[in-house]
Amino acid sequence: MNRNNYKWLVIAMLWCVCFFDYADRLGVAALFPLLKREFFLTPVQLGLLGSVAAWIYGLGAPFAGFVVDRIRRKTAILGALLLWSGVTAAAVISHSFHQLLFFMAALGLVVTVYFPSAMSLISDYHGRSTRSRAMGIHQTAVYVGTIGGGFLGGLIGERFGWRWSFIIFGAMGIVLGLALMGFLQEPQRGAADVEDGNPHPLQNPRAGAPALESIKLVLGTPTALLLMLAFMCANFVGLVLLVWMPSFLYEKFHMSVAMAGLSATLYAQVTSMVGSPLGGLLADVFRRRWFAGRVMVQALGVFIGAPFVFICGRASSMAAVVMTLAAWGLFKGLYDANIFASVFDVIPPQVRGTAAGFINMMGWLGGGAAPVIIGFAAERIGSSRAISLSSAVYVASGILLSTAAAVFIRRDIARVEAR
Repeated sequence: MNRNNYKWLVIAMLWCVCFFDYADRLGVAALFPLLKREFFLTPVQLGLLGSVAAWIYGLGAPFAGFVVDRIRRKTAILGALLLWSGVTAAAVISHSFHQLLFFMAALGLVVTVYFPSAMSLISDYHGRSTRSRAMGIHQTAVYVGTIGGGFLGGLIGERFGWRWSFIIFGAMGIVLGLALMGFLQEPQRGAADVEDGNPHPLQNPRAGAPALESIKLVLGTPTALLLMLAFMCANFVGLVLLVWMPSFLYEKFHMSVAMAGLSATLYAQVTSMVGSPLGGLLADVFRRRWFAGRVMVQALGVFIGAPFVFICGRASSMAAVVMTLAAWGLFKGLYDANIFASVFDVIPPQVRGTAAGFINMMGWLGGGAAPVIIGFAAERIGSSRAISLSSAVYVASGILLSTAAAVFIRRDIARVEAR
């Protein structure tokens, strides 16, 4: 198979891995009623089961990215898949809240390796002409994994017990990891950049830069810092809607718990699956004409999405909620497709894993505070107004992106090409 065809097969393989990343991590939420009944858990304990993986994920992300720049990405991806699938399956031995919390924390730690590895590997198969499309298609696995993990995990747990959900998802992940060992290939670091005409290929493509130099390269790039802050703001809004909308719909429209959970996630995730490939296509087209093409597609997504976030909290009918969630999801997809592709335009190949790690740290630690902040706000002004006011954070994300595009990105791209 020639390289041009194989680089899209790589996306298909990584798509499957990413599905299990999100299904295994987020599927536990669907099992809350069963876990509550068996272990007599309080709402706070259930919340900890849902949050601990995200906190550990954010804390471990920079270190994981640093490691990824120094080992084979194929080894990191498939090793992590086999390990987190094993942890998922092993969680069935839990007979107390603390044991289950341990396994959720371990799961969050292991999966930190995946996204830095996958994004770095994709960037070496897909250059500037296809990078956003490739990452946008890969991003749809996040949405499908979120829906599939919740629905299938809940269905299996409801019929056969929560332990069977962990066993089946863990076993399928192990089978996938073993199957991909003979198909996924490690590319040379910087290969796609050389194909794009970069006259300065890496002298040592398998080795990352020294530790301090890696951090200095990432944190010393203004565009990268602004994009990370923008991701923190965008993830803040995303977590507000994903965490608080089920309760909001349950209370405001007197829906069942199951229907509230489904309605709060399904419409936005499905339209994001459309918006993400579209955002990737637009960004690749704009990038060929303008240095800041990818970043401006992201800014378009958050600026247009902000009014829909505001309306979500103020909607007076379920039909209005559905339409606004669907619209928000579409424009969220435009943004999501370019989270890593935009940063990689200003970061050299040998530290892209480190950059991806810092992106995830900012997004999941900073943005992860959203449920608590909105919870405090809801106690004082009500959940409806609190959700609507989070739209201002989306606007802040757009301002950060626009500043990066207008002031810094041309210089930072020139610096990368000069290296």
